Amino acid sequence: MAAAEPRGAGAAPPGYTALAVKFGERQRSPHCLLVKEHRVREGPGDAHPPARTLFVLNVPPYCGPGALSRLFGGCGPVQSVDVRDKPGPGEKAEKQRSKFFGRRTATGFRVAYVVFKKPASIQAVKALAQEGPLLVSTDSHPVKTGVSKWIARYADSVVDQEELKAEVDTFMQDYDKKVAQEEAKAAQEEGVPDEEGWVKVTRRGRKPGLPRTEAANLRVLERERRKRARKELLNFYAWQHRETKREHIAQLRKKFEEDKQRIALMRAQRKFRPY
Repeated sequence: MAAAEPRGAGAAPPGYTALAVKFGERQRSPHCLLVKEHRVREGPGDAHPPARTLFVLNVPPYCGPGALSRLFGGCGPVQSVDVRDKPGPGEKAEKQRSKFFGRRTATGFRVAYVVFKKPASIQAVKALAQEGPLLVSTDSHPVKTGVSKWIARYADSVVDQEELKAEVDTFMQDYDKKVAQEEAKAAQEEGVPDEEGWVKVTRRGRKPGLPRTEAANLRVLERERRKRARKELLNFYAWQHRETKREHIAQLRKKFEEDKQRIALMRAQRKFRPY
C-alpha cells in the first residue's frame, strides 16, 4: 500500500489564500488560515491602512498577536497585529488600550489585521501558500499550554497596585479636563442664537434643575404639603365650624370612656397588702 500523501491547505473561498499552519512538529493535520489584502477604505489615521494590511480569518485561540507576528515576520517587518472577535473598523493610533480593564480570554476562532511596514509584504505572504505548513510553537518561541499556561495566566492576573493607580489617575485627569471643556463650551453657547435664530436650552441657567435623588424628592413633597396647608381655609364656613366641634366632642367622649375602663381595671387589680 502506498504511503498517504500529506494533505494540502485545501481550497480557499474566492479572493482568499489558504495558508497551512500547524501548532508544532508533532501535529500531523495542518490548520488553514485564510488571508487576503485589506481593501476597505477607512478614515485618515486609522490603524488598518489598506495598502499594508493583511486580513486573516480562522485564527485559532492559541495563535495570538506574537505568534502571528512571527509567522508573517519573514515576509517583511510587521508594524502591528490587531486580533479581535469579528471584523470592524480599526481604532485610531492615538487611542491606547487599558492594560487592566477590558481584558478577556479568547474562547474561539477570531480574525486578525496584520499591518506591515511595506506594501510588498502582502504579496510575499500569499507566496507562502506554495511552501510547507508554518509552525506556531517552535523551540525558540514555544507556546505555553496546560499547567504552564494556567500559571502564566494567573501571574498575569496579579495587578500591580501602583501601576493601576497611575492609570486610574491619568484617566480621571483626562475625564475632568474633558468635562471642564464641555462646561466651558456650554457656557459660551448659552443664550447665543444659532444661524436660524434658535437658542439652545441647557441645564445651566438662573434656576438650575434639582438633583433627582430621594432626599430631594422628599423635600419637594414636604414643601408642597405645607403650601397646600397654608392655602386651605379652615373653619371658614359655618358647616366647617360645626363639623370641627362635632369631631372634637367625639374625641373627648372616646377618651373619657377609655379613661373609665382603665380606672376600673386598676381598681380590680388593687389588693390589700398589710405587710
